[in-house]
Amino acid sequence: MRTKALKAGFLFIALLVTLVVLGGCGAKTAGQDTSAPQKTVVTDLAGRQVEVPVPANKVVAIGPGALRLVCYVNGADKVVGVEDVEKQKPRGKPYMLAHTELKDLPSIGQGGPDIAPDAEKLVSVKPEVIFVASLLDKSQADELQTKTNIPVVVLNYGTEVPFDENVYNSLLLIGKIIGNEKRAQEVVAYLKNCHQDLQERTKNIPADKKPAVYVGALGAKGAHSIESTAPKYGPFVAIGARNVVEEVQGRGSAVIENKKLSQMGRALGRNVMIEKEKLLEWDPDIILIDEGGLELVQNDYKKNPQFYQSLKAVKTGRVYGQIPFNFYNTNIDTAIADTYYAGKVIFPEQFKDIDPAQKADEIYQFLLGKPVYEQMAKDYGGFKKLDLAGP
Repeated sequence: MRTKALKAGFLFIALLVTLVVLGGCGAKTAGQDTSAPQKTVVTDLAGRQVEVPVPANKVVAIGPGALRLVCYVNGADKVVGVEDVEKQKPRGKPYMLAHTELKDLPSIGQGGPDIAPDAEKLVSVKPEVIFVASLLDKSQADELQTKTNIPVVVLNYGTEVPFDENVYNSLLLIGKIIGNEKRAQEVVAYLKNCHQDLQERTKNIPADKKPAVYVGALGAKGAHSIESTAPKYGPFVAIGARNVVEEVQGRGSAVIENKKLSQMGRALGRNVMIEKEKLLEWDPDIILIDEGGLELVQNDYKKNPQFYQSLKAVKTGRVYGQIPFNFYNTNIDTAIADTYYAGKVIFPEQFKDIDPAQKADEIYQFLLGKPVYEQMAKDYGGFKKLDLAGP
């Protein structure tokens, strides 16, 4: 009996100690939540000093391109609301195709490059940080921050497509704020490696050995026909292509002012509208067509087939389609994929190891976590030779 009593006593003491220990651990965890955000001051891309919680677990991204950059650094799960313009049509937006769950989030306003932010709707979803890109200047960002009493962090896409230091710095800033610094660093390293790879492939090709090339039907705040192009076209710059439009400086006889091209569009692609007759004078060896404007080009062909049939590239079957990348600011992923495709078309020997569709999906997979080339090709046509006289 005594032995049983002692055993019972020991068991009672052991149970009591266990409960005390477990209770103590629970109290310690509750009192020392290491995931709780800490306040810190960051400098945004407008040069503003902004106090933000780090890591921020509830964010919104407004203005052209902001949400895309947040998705690149694996921040989609922290987004608590999206603009209506993002919810309406995922077509042309790989980040929305990869993160379909975003369209089901609450609305934070209409969105768009020319629409002021909706402070009331932004406040309604209770974000800890508002990321904004290509929309507000310094004073406007301060004003929105005052209205909402929520930290507003300005991002920047810069003017160089698809590789720009402002984009890199924006990604690193987002990563720091949402606690995904390592991922942000990996993304920046990936983009820089792509840039270096593209440059290295063509750096030793003499200028007189490069074919003359032209890109037409570039989109900017809407679709345009073959006259819409860019003197400084990012994919051509990255591979050192010989762009026949580089001779255009500002306004000249070859350029027509197009008021429909937004300031953002002109900055990103430095888009210009040329007189079509100038294209006959340049007569490029290769023509790339942005498939966002392909239907307009085909309709124009039907009206004036003689013009197109006079072009060397059309006569030799060297007209190619590429996926549009300007859609609510630059889809950097698609722009890089287009650059590799342009390299394959213009410099086949230097890009003989590249399968453009596979490369596109590698890029989409890394930046967005999902290969979406098939859907992009379904929506626009994909990387292929074009018959402008076709359907």
